[in-house]
Amino acid sequence: MSCEHTHGCDCGCSDTPLFEELAPVLDAYADVPGSLITILQKAQELYGYLSPELMLHISRATAIPVAKIYGVATFYAQFRLNPVGKNLIMLCQGTACHVNGSKMIEEAIVEHLGIAEGETTEDGLFTLENVACLGCCSLSPVMMINGETYGQLTKDKVVAILDELRAKEAE
Repeated sequence: MSCEHTHGCDCGCSDTPLFEELAPVLDAYADVPGSLITILQKAQELYGYLSPELMLHISRATAIPVAKIYGVATFYAQFRLNPVGKNLIMLCQGTACHVNGSKMIEEAIVEHLGIAEGETTEDGLFTLENVACLGCCSLSPVMMINGETYGQLTKDKVVAILDELRAKEAE
């Protein structure tokens, strides 16, 4: 089937270049039994999240029912179904962080950015995601933003970090 659409086509045709970066992954894994999680991980790595259109594209390329793909994507916490902000805040809620005030840190983030856990700011700069453990217990409470670890957090320290990141984006 061929369509006349251009980049960004969402009709589901196979000619659309919308997901062309995923083609090598699908070529390598589409016919490999048990590879759905790998495909979804690579797709999320490329596009940031698993959109309905992306899951439909994977379904068509692998002949895996879209309902099964959606089921896997919603079962595992590692997969996101919504876009994330430019700065992904992963806030540790592990035992050490919890004992040392991670809920207070979460409250400061929520209050300062005006978002709840799992949400993204309207400007698309920040997404807050609670995680089970970041493995930095000696730095608790701790958060990671775009791979950088921030430890021994206080409410004031968190606000300063967020303001600094926002200022960098404004430059």
